[in-house]
Amino acid sequence: MAKELSVVHHSDRRRDVMMPYAPGILVRRGRLVFLSGVTAAPVYHSHPHREEEFKLPPTMREQAVLTMENVKKTLEAAGCTFSDIVWATRYLTDMAEQDELNRVWASYLGSHLPTTTTLEVSRLVIDGLKLEISAIAVADDGPPPRTARGRAPRRRRPRRSRR
Repeated sequence: MAKELSVVHHSDRRRDVMMPYAPGILVRRGRLVFLSGVTAAPVYHSHPHREEEFKLPPTMREQAVLTMENVKKTLEAAGCTFSDIVWATRYLTDMAEQDELNRVWASYLGSHLPTTTTLEVSRLVIDGLKLEISAIAVADDGPPPRTARGRAPRRRRPRRSRR
C-alpha cells in the first residue's frame, strides 16, 4: 500500500513568500525510517575513531555533497529516496555557511520540502566537520527492502523461555 502524506499549513499562511521547508507533514500511512546523524565522513568507520580514516574536504559545499551522498545511500538501503524525507535536523558549525548548504540541499531535494530545523553547534564529533544531518523518511507500506544479497532481512523470532 502506498504511503499517504499531506503538508500542513497554517490558516493564515502567507503566499507571497517562498518557504524552504514545510511547516508540518501529516503521515497517514507508511513505514517510518529513522536516519542516524550523517556527515561527510564515511558512514562505516572505526570506533574509537582513527584519524587516518577521515580525510574531510575544507569547504561546506564539498562536505554537503558528501553528506547528501551518504544520506542517499542510507535512504536507498531502506527503499527510499530524498522525496520520502519528512523531517530533518541540520547541525552546522557556522551558520554563515547555511546558504551554501541550502544550494546543495536544493540540488538533491528539488521541489520537495521536508520539515527542517537548522542549528549552529560549537563542534561535531570529528575535527573539521562542518555539517551533520539526521532525518526521518516515510516508505511505502510494501514489503521490506531487499538486502545486498537480494533477499528480505531475516526477522528474529522471540526466544522461548525454558522451564
